[in-house]
Amino acid sequence: MSEAPRIAVITFPGSNDDGDAMLALELLGAAAVAAWHADAALPEGTEGVVLPGGFSYGDYLRCGAIARFAPVMDAVGAFAAAGGPVLGICNGFQILCEAGLLPGVLRLNRQQQFLCADVTVTVESTASAFGSEWEPGQELVIPIKHGEGNWYGDAGLVAELEAGGQIAFRYTEDVNGALDRIAGVTNEAGNVLGLMPHPEHAVDALLGPTGGVAVLRGLIEAARSGVATAG
Repeated sequence: MSEAPRIAVITFPGSNDDGDAMLALELLGAAAVAAWHADAALPEGTEGVVLPGGFSYGDYLRCGAIARFAPVMDAVGAFAAAGGPVLGICNGFQILCEAGLLPGVLRLNRQQQFLCADVTVTVESTASAFGSEWEPGQELVIPIKHGEGNWYGDAGLVAELEAGGQIAFRYTEDVNGALDRIAGVTNEAGNVLGLMPHPEHAVDALLGPTGGVAVLRGLIEAARSGVATAG
């Protein structure tokens, strides 16, 4: 069991929140390790992975549609398949959906505008590997900054996610048109989480809300459990 679990933060061309994610993880007690999109393997000893926010590959085609083919994504997929915790934030969430590691798709915001604001999300489920630091019904204030954060899936998928405890977060209000106000989901196994709000920007009370602390601490505790280690 690691005192400071090694969490790899992957940089794609166009990522712009990778540095902030590393700083936030270090502040909360993790050992953040940089990883590059062209790497064929995750850094040795990786116990958790973050796909950060930004505009990978310029968001050409669709957000995340090119990044899903980055060499490192094979390693991310293998790590997830072995039970390792993977967190996708904003663009990282889009990449995980494009890669088939998370259900649903992210579409243009209902407003067809880029949105940047503090929003409130409610914890809907603590069933995932990340939920050790959450309470059902807990409200977290975390900023968003996205143009394509409108999560969508068909009625059958939403019912399936609801039944399986895979809807992690909902917006308290209709922020961007996301179906059923869904702000974050997990995979069926509960070790891959994606959310549109940016927890790495909400960890220091001197700078604003601190709703991101619970999210990132959930990742750190999941990594500390040592379910999977790369390398």
